[in-house]
Amino acid sequence: MESRFILIHLLLKLGVAAAVSSSLVRSLEFKSLLFREERALRQKIYLVLWFGLPIMAGVWIRIGVKTFLAGDLSFETTLLLGVIGGRWAGVLGGVLMGFPALLHGEWAAVPFLVLGGLIAGQLRTMALDKDDIWSFSPFIDLSIYRLIRRNLPRPRLFDWQIMFFTTVVGLRFVQTELSRYFSRSIFALESPGNLWLEVGIYAASVIAIGIELKIFNSVRIQIKLEEQERLLLHARMEALQNQVNPHFLFNTLNSISSLVRFDPDMAREVIFKLATILRRLLNTSEAFAPLRDEVEFIDNYLDIEVVRFGRDKLRVVKELDPASLDVVVPSMLLQPLVENSIKHGLSTKVEGGSIYLRSRVSGARLIIEVEDDGVGMGAAQLEESSGWPGMGIGMANISERLQVLYGDTARMTIDSHEGKGTLVRIRLPLVEAASSVPEGFYAERSSTRR
Repeated sequence: MESRFILIHLLLKLGVAAAVSSSLVRSLEFKSLLFREERALRQKIYLVLWFGLPIMAGVWIRIGVKTFLAGDLSFETTLLLGVIGGRWAGVLGGVLMGFPALLHGEWAAVPFLVLGGLIAGQLRTMALDKDDIWSFSPFIDLSIYRLIRRNLPRPRLFDWQIMFFTTVVGLRFVQTELSRYFSRSIFALESPGNLWLEVGIYAASVIAIGIELKIFNSVRIQIKLEEQERLLLHARMEALQNQVNPHFLFNTLNSISSLVRFDPDMAREVIFKLATILRRLLNTSEAFAPLRDEVEFIDNYLDIEVVRFGRDKLRVVKELDPASLDVVVPSMLLQPLVENSIKHGLSTKVEGGSIYLRSRVSGARLIIEVEDDGVGMGAAQLEESSGWPGMGIGMANISERLQVLYGDTARMTIDSHEGKGTLVRIRLPLVEAASSVPEGFYAERSSTRR
C-alpha cells in the first residue's frame, strides 16, 4: 500500500476513535459502567459489549471493504478495556473483537488480543493512583516531563504512564512482526520501508488510546464537578432550611422562665412545642415537605409567639385550600415569612394585630400568602436592598432557595403600605406529595441556572 494511503488511514483511524468514544459517553448507562472503580461480572460484560460491538462492526467493515482499514480499532480498544475494566474485561473484549478476524482466517488475532487485554488489565492493578489511567498522555515527552517532576522530591523506579506507553508500543511491535512473518495470521498496517511512516503507525495506536481516554476523562471531570456543585447546593439548602433566629430562642426561653412561676402548665406546653420545633430542625434532611407538614410546624411556632405577645395582641387567621395541603414545598418555607411579619410588622404596634396565612391552587401553580396588618413600609423602604429592606437574612434566604430550587419558575413578591401592613406572595409550580422529588434535582436546577 502506498505511503499516502497509509497516512490517510491513520488519520481516519484517529477520527473513528474520537467519534466512537464521543458517541459512547452520551449514554447515561455507559457512563455509569465506565466511571466506577468496582464492577460485578455482569457489569463487566455490559461494558465489554458497549465497547466491543461498535469495534466488532468496524472489523467486519475492514474485512468486507478492503480499502477501508481505519475501522479496525480492536487492538487499541482491547487495551482500553483492560486498563479501565480489568483483566476479565480485557480478555472478553479481545475474544469478542477478534472473533470476526478469526472467522476470516486470521488465527492469531484472538490469542494476541486476549494477551493484550490480560497485560493491560494487569497494568491496571499496578496503578497506585487510578487517576494515572485517566490522565494518560499520548505524548511521550509530556510523560517524561511528569516522570521527572514526580521523581524530583522522592525518586521512584515505577511510573505507570511510561509503563503503559511502553506496553502499547511493545504489543504493537509484536502485532507487526506477526503480520510480517505469518502473513494473513493477523491484521496490521505495515510501512513500505519508510521509517517515519513506521513511527506514525506506532504513534497512531498510542494517540488513538490517548484521545479516547482524554474524551472519557473530560466527561469524568465534568461529572465530578456537577456532583460537587450538587453537594454544595445541598449543603446550602440544609443550612438555609435549618436556620432559626437566635432572638426567637432567646425570647421563647424568657417567656418560659416567666411562665414557670405563674403558669407551670403553660410553661410545660411551650417547652413541648419548642422541643417539637427543634426536633423537626434536627431530624429533617429532606429539602421538600408537603405544605400540610409546614402548616403543622408553623402552628407550634405561632402558639409560642401567641404566648409571648398575648392572645389579645396576636391573632392568626388561616384560609387554606384543602387541595393545596398535599402540594410539596421547600422545607422551612413559612417560618421565616411568619417571623418577618411578627418582627417587622406587629412587634412595634402597640395594639397588636393579625397574621393571615392563605394557600390555594391556581392552574398549575401553588400560591401562598402571608399577610399582616402591621406598620408596613413605604415605597422608599421597598426600593432599598433589592426589595428586602431591614428584614434580616430570613427573607433573602427564601428568595435564594427558590432561585436555587426552581430557577425562574417560582416567584416571590412583596407588597407593603406604610401603616396598613405587608403582603408576601409566593408562586410555586405544583409538585404533588405523592410523587417524590426527582433524583439529581439539585444538579438539574444548577444546570438550568447556567
